[in-house]
Amino acid sequence: MDGKKRPEATADQALQAMDRMIALAQFGQHDIAGRLGLNTTDLTCLGFVMEASMAGGALTAGDLAERARLTTGAVTGVLNRLEKAGYARRRAVEGDRRRVHVVMEESAQARILAVYGPFYARLGTLFADYGPEEIAVLTDWFTRARAAMQESLEEIRSGGA
Repeated sequence: MDGKKRPEATADQALQAMDRMIALAQFGQHDIAGRLGLNTTDLTCLGFVMEASMAGGALTAGDLAERARLTTGAVTGVLNRLEKAGYARRRAVEGDRRRVHVVMEESAQARILAVYGPFYARLGTLFADYGPEEIAVLTDWFTRARAAMQESLEEIRSGGA
C-alpha cells in the first residue's frame, strides 16, 4: 500500500481507539452545538438538512423525523429552533400544502463551516499522510462499520441481542 509505514496494531487496539474517538466526538458535539447556539439534537438534524442540501436536494419534515428518529411533533420544535437561529427554513412542497421541505438558509453553511472548518482542515492534513489505497481501505471500513452499527442498533431497538 501507498503511504507511510504504520505501527503494528491489533483489532482490539483499533476498537479501543475507535471507542475513544466516538466518545470524544459525542462530547464534542455538545461543544459544537453550544457554539452554534443549538442543542445536539438540533445540530444532528441540521447535519441531515445540510447533507441533503449539498446533494442538491431537500428533506421533507417527515424525512427529517425518520432520519433523526423523532416524532413529527418533536421535529416541529427542532424546525422552529433552526428557523429562529437562522439555519433553516420551511418551504411549501409544490402541489401539496400539507408538506414542507426543510432548506438551508444561505448564510448557514458559512456559519457552520466557520466552526467545523479547522477540524476538517486537520483531517485533510491527516488524510494527506495516506495513499489512495489506504484511503480506500478507510472508506470501506467506515462504510461497513456503519452498516454493522445500524444492524446492531436495529437489534437493540427491537429488544433483541
